[in-house]
Amino acid sequence: MSKYIVIGTITVIVVLVAGFFLLNKSTSPSLTNLDNQSSQISSSFTDPKKSAHYESNTPAHGSTLSGVPVNVVIDFNFDLAAPSEIKIESNGKDYGVGETEIDTNKLSMRRSMDSSAPDGIYTVNYNACWPDGSCHDGYFQFAIDRSLQSNFEDMTGQKEVTIKLSNIMFDPKDIKISKGTKVTWVNDESIEHYVNTDSHPAHTYYLEQNSKALGKGDSYSLTFDTAGIYPYHCSAHADTMIGSILVE
Repeated sequence: MSKYIVIGTITVIVVLVAGFFLLNKSTSPSLTNLDNQSSQISSSFTDPKKSAHYESNTPAHGSTLSGVPVNVVIDFNFDLAAPSEIKIESNGKDYGVGETEIDTNKLSMRRSMDSSAPDGIYTVNYNACWPDGSCHDGYFQFAIDRSLQSNFEDMTGQKEVTIKLSNIMFDPKDIKISKGTKVTWVNDESIEHYVNTDSHPAHTYYLEQNSKALGKGDSYSLTFDTAGIYPYHCSAHADTMIGSILVE
């Protein structure tokens, strides 16, 4: 009889231990989910390499976007020259479209991205060249996860939409609209605000999306004709007052 009791006790212990490990495995978040709870992509970003005279880039390194960026932009504090180049790569394929362009102020270079690019991690490899013929390489990474679009307020099909600048927030913060939609920002409070494209303080990602200072009652409008994601912020409150527009 004692033999069966011992066997039964051992069986119960084994079941409890196995159950503990299974529960721990199913409920413990990965490092990626701790960093970005809403993302379904298991992102593991490497440390970026910054070239000489590098200042910033959009998308930001380590960011996970809900849509494809309309372009990748890199900012410098020195004049760029040919043959500066950007490659937007994933699984051995370059998803950049067209040639790398240098802005008229020569401090930023950009390249458009294929709007059909799949979800996943992208490595941006770039070569920044100066007028003296010297070039310096660098890289950074970002990810695309379209499942994050569920967090956006769906305003597709509307010709015009309004975003209020209130309580030091964009309201609504993240919206999804159709191509050709006119977006108007209205400042509802006495604090001065701005509508600025990323990054800060370069504001170079989408040059058309940069307003003047908006006092109470002031408004700023822009029509979006190109599909993609448009991250932006208020430069007076750049760390906390942020938003995104997803254009389909």
